[in-house]
Amino acid sequence: MLAALSIRDIVLIDKLDLEFGEGLSALTGETGAGKSILLDALSLALGGRGDASLVRNGAAQGQVTASFDLAPNHPVFALLSENGIAIEDSVLILRRLQGGDGRSRAFINDLGVSVQLLRQVGRVLVEIHGQHDERALIDPSGHRDLVDAFGGLEQDAAQLVSRYEAWADADSARLRHESEVAAARANADYLAHALEELQTLSPEPGEEEALSSRRQLMMSAEKIASELNEALDALQGEGTTGARLASALRRIERQATAAGAGSASPFVAVADALERVLSETESAREKIEETLSAMAFEPGDLERTEERLFALRALARKHRVQVDALPALQEKLAADLSAIATSESRAAELAEATNQAREDYEQAALLLSKARAKAAKKLDNEVEGELAPLKLEKARFLTAVDTVDLQEGGPAGIDRIAFFVAANPGTEPGPMMKVASGGELARFILALKVVLASRGSAPTLIFDEVESGVGGATAAAVGERLAGLGESVQVLAVTHAPQVAALAQGHLRIAKEAVATAKGEYMTTRVAVLSDEERREEVARMLAGQTITDEARAAADRLLRKSA
Repeated sequence: MLAALSIRDIVLIDKLDLEFGEGLSALTGETGAGKSILLDALSLALGGRGDASLVRNGAAQGQVTASFDLAPNHPVFALLSENGIAIEDSVLILRRLQGGDGRSRAFINDLGVSVQLLRQVGRVLVEIHGQHDERALIDPSGHRDLVDAFGGLEQDAAQLVSRYEAWADADSARLRHESEVAAARANADYLAHALEELQTLSPEPGEEEALSSRRQLMMSAEKIASELNEALDALQGEGTTGARLASALRRIERQATAAGAGSASPFVAVADALERVLSETESAREKIEETLSAMAFEPGDLERTEERLFALRALARKHRVQVDALPALQEKLAADLSAIATSESRAAELAEATNQAREDYEQAALLLSKARAKAAKKLDNEVEGELAPLKLEKARFLTAVDTVDLQEGGPAGIDRIAFFVAANPGTEPGPMMKVASGGELARFILALKVVLASRGSAPTLIFDEVESGVGGATAAAVGERLAGLGESVQVLAVTHAPQVAALAQGHLRIAKEAVATAKGEYMTTRVAVLSDEERREEVARMLAGQTITDEARAAADRLLRKSA
């Protein structure tokens, strides 16, 4: 509910701090006292249109702060969370700064936000119903939700949204597959030809590097072989280093045998060293011979290696990939052609899934439509039952349910719902804003709110002169219904009817006051919370007019006692 309202420098209000309680609170005062200013200020805090003219004359800027005490599970917290705003407790503070230059800034719990978000939040916190108000129940876009709330169909409506989304997703998958298959079929001949080329060549991973290295080796083979043969000649044959080392080793071994010193002979160490050198020399000779053997290429090997290497590179350029990517490309083309071959069965599966999702949606939409029609008829009966005491006994209320074709349905179903009224017998029902007068409109809205009670309602309802054009018993009936609403939600009623004011749990009087300053006198709007005795005088004033008589005070006592 609205817990407090603080206003600074808005029109005639220089400084005003108000606190509000639960139930029905009446706001009264003479015409022109500033009741509209109070509502304009609150509307500004709720994201209403700002204007430089709202700033009090002489002030640089105006400010309005509205504090709300809400249940932790109120939908507004989910809305704020979606917009990245976390609220630690259940207290919500909306603040609006209006500059004299026309610019304004919005805050939620001291966090700067857009005016658009402030307006969204304001709409779920407060509903303002008046003769000239075009929001809340007047807007047909919200009528379907109100019927769902009245009929207890919110869960069914949420399930329908899920089924519609499932249908849309299934249909999107089907269309996407059809598009992909169509594109593949149009390119099937090219795919087959490209795959045939790849299969003929049969590229292998890492083949380019191997072929390139072998080609380079073959191109250098003659020079390399000549140098290897020179090295081999140096290691074998008469007069070579190897032959001289072998001869020396034999002589050393004979000397070692002749000396007979055993392992201690110095000849033994020399012989061991010479044996190691001869062993390494033999190993080198074997490696040279192996290399020469490996380089003994067949005639035409170089040509064949170059032909395959260049063929691989040409195919890679054709497909704009690296040579090493050709094997993967071959696999992909084979898979694409296979997908075309199996696309019919996949298309049938997706079509079946789409049809099933559509049937699920259509079934749920038809059931919800029937339930809405039933709820709409019950709503009409209950609202019309409230019209007679409000001096609208000849009026008609009609919840128009226009059911469209299933193919035209959307997430919310196949029903377009709007509230129509006929204020007088013999006239065709039409939208409330076009058919009803100001006073009639406010009473139609009141009847609706009484029936809907807290269903789909903001926690705070404001009625601006809802009793306009009626008096006596009708005004009393209006007051009774406002008081009844106050049992489930907070209700603020701007009223001129003593019958309404007498039924309120709280009473605030709005009046103009002259303030003298060093710079001169100026007028400001003040709001006073009335005591029991002050309330008696205010109700008597509302009954009597300018001069309060004892008879008016007695009548006020009777009204107040009746409401107690």
